[in-house]
Amino acid sequence: MSKEFLEVYRKSLEDPIGFWAREAEPLYWKEKWKVAYDDSRPPFYRWFVGGKFNIVYNLLERNIDRGLGNKAAFIWASSDGAIKVYRYYDLAREVNRYAYAFRELGMRKGDRVVIYMPMIPEALFAFLAVERLGAIHSVVFSGFGAQALADRIADAGASWVITTDGMYRRGKEIKLKPIVDEAVAKAGGGARVLVFRRTNSQVPMSKGDVDMAEMLKGVGRVYVEPEWAESESPLFILYTSGTTGKPKGIVHLNAQYAVWIRYAFSHLVGAETPWRDKIVFFSTADLGWISGHHYGVHGPLLNGLTVVWYEDAPDYPDPGVWWRLVDELSITHILFSPTAIRLLMKYGDDVPRRYSLETLMAVYPTGEVLNEEAYKWIVANICRNRRDCQVADIWGQTETACFVTAPGSMNLGGFRYKYGAVGLPYPGLQLMVLDDEGRPLPPGSKGHVAAKPPLPPAFLAGVWGDERRYVEGYWSRFKGLYYTGDYGMIDEEGYLHVYGRTDDVIKVAGHRLSTREVEDIVASYPGVAEAAIVGIPDPVRGEVLGIFVVPKAGAALEPAKIADHVRATLGPTAVIGKIAIVGKLPKTRSGKVMRRLLRAVATGAPLGDVSTLEDEAAVDEVKRAYEELARELSK
Repeated sequence: MSKEFLEVYRKSLEDPIGFWAREAEPLYWKEKWKVAYDDSRPPFYRWFVGGKFNIVYNLLERNIDRGLGNKAAFIWASSDGAIKVYRYYDLAREVNRYAYAFRELGMRKGDRVVIYMPMIPEALFAFLAVERLGAIHSVVFSGFGAQALADRIADAGASWVITTDGMYRRGKEIKLKPIVDEAVAKAGGGARVLVFRRTNSQVPMSKGDVDMAEMLKGVGRVYVEPEWAESESPLFILYTSGTTGKPKGIVHLNAQYAVWIRYAFSHLVGAETPWRDKIVFFSTADLGWISGHHYGVHGPLLNGLTVVWYEDAPDYPDPGVWWRLVDELSITHILFSPTAIRLLMKYGDDVPRRYSLETLMAVYPTGEVLNEEAYKWIVANICRNRRDCQVADIWGQTETACFVTAPGSMNLGGFRYKYGAVGLPYPGLQLMVLDDEGRPLPPGSKGHVAAKPPLPPAFLAGVWGDERRYVEGYWSRFKGLYYTGDYGMIDEEGYLHVYGRTDDVIKVAGHRLSTREVEDIVASYPGVAEAAIVGIPDPVRGEVLGIFVVPKAGAALEPAKIADHVRATLGPTAVIGKIAIVGKLPKTRSGKVMRRLLRAVATGAPLGDVSTLEDEAAVDEVKRAYEELARELSK
């Protein structure tokens, strides 16, 4: 981390309110805020209260006024090889057309709008059009099934659902409209459905449904005055999976979200450097996740940069598709999950080696902990050990709008990444590590990661329709502090190390073991592609290790030898219950291993909420597989 950025961080802690007020100035405000920070009703803190603001005006008109109208804003790539480029002028035209159509249909400020679409240009246009009108969107990943979609429609009280007839995935057509119809019916039937065309397939259209292709035919060049909403009003709701109950609707507010996103993304990628005009940011995150919001839309566009989307899977039509796009589009920055990298690693080093990748400046693994094998593979095969290609493992949550720690700032001195750490906190964020009783721990000690108010404007404003859940979930564990739910350590230099969720920490005979520590050890054994560790209750030791291992293609693994490897590394604290060799691990659609499901299998507990499983249509099949594993573990 550069001295310049450390100095910025120091000053932000001295005067956090003044710091963020200054960073809000570059954005356009129809009416400036009256109160920069309102802490009158803790923990419901608010930034920039009393202003009038519209985020879409700031990423369209503001950039066009800065002379960026002819610059590429958005590049879309399809798995069939199609490439579409939209300048800021083009993006403004389409967003205004969509906003006009939505307004004509009756969409208004404050309406809740569920967007259930694949990664196509129409999804971006609809997303921004909803924001332009001051409505509140809730994007639901297009891989979710009807019940998960219905739960979100009902909880948000959505009066609109925007979808497509279908989508393509790995060369196959998947119809989305019938899923929406079932979900709307389950949710009570009150939402109106707007249908865009992607596959041009025959789908049922009910009374009140709108074919948006027909609706937009008569809409030419129009200008829709943005809705200047209260700066502290909701911008979007994004649902995260609950452990046992219904998903939580995380609420982010208009202005405070925009101020943070513009600032943080600018420093992450170097939007204020001499080479800013060369920046092309490839966001592989789906729009249905917070990474898709931040890295795929608001971060690049608020900074006047170019963002790239790819519609399909990372290995379709071949495992070189991402790297081919890097070369074809001169991509400089790419964001992906470590899970995606581990998938691509299986195809061998020679696949990325077919491409030059010489334009890459930064590689951002996000969404889960980056294991050492994947890190080394990225350095060797993607960055090619070049000093001008940085790996930046970063940390954030849906609740924090995006990342809140990183290895540095490209605006101020570049990165200093060290493996195992997710960087130093960004301005205004005071992190600490606590023991179970809430006592601060010294550097190098592992414990609960918490944050002290005033929190930066990145943080959530609440849980939609459930103030109690917000208070109990984030502010009750440690009095007066925001509880991240993560288990980690802050080292002597101030770098944060995150080992996993606190409910993934295993306590064996009084010794705390993080899932990340053990998984890295298992993954280092030859022939192991992935590993997941859970705690299994033991009457003597409290818990023992349950190890689930996915072998590399063609590898024959022996559980006893893996156990010896773990014990030789960890010592006597590594008490292993069972090791199961499995074909795949249960993951969310954002690529995170759902360890609680493995733990539930091992303990015979209910599976709980499974709505975010990667393939909800295969839940019954997954449950059968879990039951077989449970029988194995009980032998």
